[in-house]
Amino acid sequence: MALPVEGETIQIHSYKHNGRIHRVWQETMVLKGTKNVVIGANEKTLVIESDGRTWLTREPSICYFHSEHWFNIICMLREDGVYYYCNVSSPFVYDNNSIKYIDYDLDVKVFPDMTYALLDEDEYELHKKEMGYPEVIDKILKRNLTILISWIQQRRGPFAPDFIEVWTNRYELNRDIQADTNPE
Repeated sequence: MALPVEGETIQIHSYKHNGRIHRVWQETMVLKGTKNVVIGANEKTLVIESDGRTWLTREPSICYFHSEHWFNIICMLREDGVYYYCNVSSPFVYDNNSIKYIDYDLDVKVFPDMTYALLDEDEYELHKKEMGYPEVIDKILKRNLTILISWIQQRRGPFAPDFIEVWTNRYELNRDIQADTNPE
């Protein structure tokens, strides 16, 4: 099985349950790539929506994907602190130089003070009916939402106090290495 390699650039593909593409992030630098965890970083990367609209991310972000948990976490580094956008999703797969997952609508936004808000419950209920999410998926997603919230409360994984510093330093190191090997 191929794994992403530290320093390489990959894409991130988000799909919906019906198999349709939802969103693509064009360039994310791999900071860690194992069979269970991929940590990446991007900054001002092009994002393509399913309807063709495009936009650039505003701030540097550290992205956390796990092959066994039904969520992924985007850590957005803003001037007033780190904001976390957590997608309840399928575990990731790595295929054709891309991280791929199914976005299941429910999101958790975590603020710098570690308070959080559950988002898009109405969208989840609508898509659950429209796309026919099986009951087993519904149970898995709700169980993983509980796990995600416990990570937030316990400051585990990407919410740990030193996570951002460690991976931001690794990102800067990799950018410096690339700049040295690819002078303009």
